[in-house]
Amino acid sequence: MAEEIVNRVAQSKLVTFNLEEFYPSGERKLLDIKDWLYEGIILREKDFREILQKHEWNQYHGCYVAITCSTDAIVPGWAFMLVTTKLQPYAKRVVQGSLVDLETALYYSVLEKLDYSDYQDKPVIIKGCSNRPVPPNAYIFLIQKLQEVAKSVMYGEACSSVPLFKHK
Repeated sequence: MAEEIVNRVAQSKLVTFNLEEFYPSGERKLLDIKDWLYEGIILREKDFREILQKHEWNQYHGCYVAITCSTDAIVPGWAFMLVTTKLQPYAKRVVQGSLVDLETALYYSVLEKLDYSDYQDKPVIIKGCSNRPVPPNAYIFLIQKLQEVAKSVMYGEACSSVPLFKHK
């Protein structure tokens, strides 16, 4: 008679933390201001302000927006702030940088507000694979939070995990 197969992972107290479950839904847009600069490299304030007045800002309604300049132009900080004032009534969140910077900021907001008491004194595994864009820094933010409460933290899948931290 064959032995009964026992799923030890299902019976363990191991808690899985899947960052993908905390992915903020909503469209992401990259706003590149290079086309608003003279020859793509010089910001002329008067021209820049005119372009901002004529731009269709409602296209960013409900979106997360990353503002960038993909050329080597030296853009003063106030220019990005001025663009943000135009986006503010429409966008859910605005950052200066790449789409990865945007994802990092979104995850940081979520992870900062999260209640970690469910992970108190438990072995936790941070799921490694995801179908959504989880930025590397989200894992860094998460491990810092989990170290404060978890008994141990691992990375990967229950069948093949990498130990990261064990509370002494």
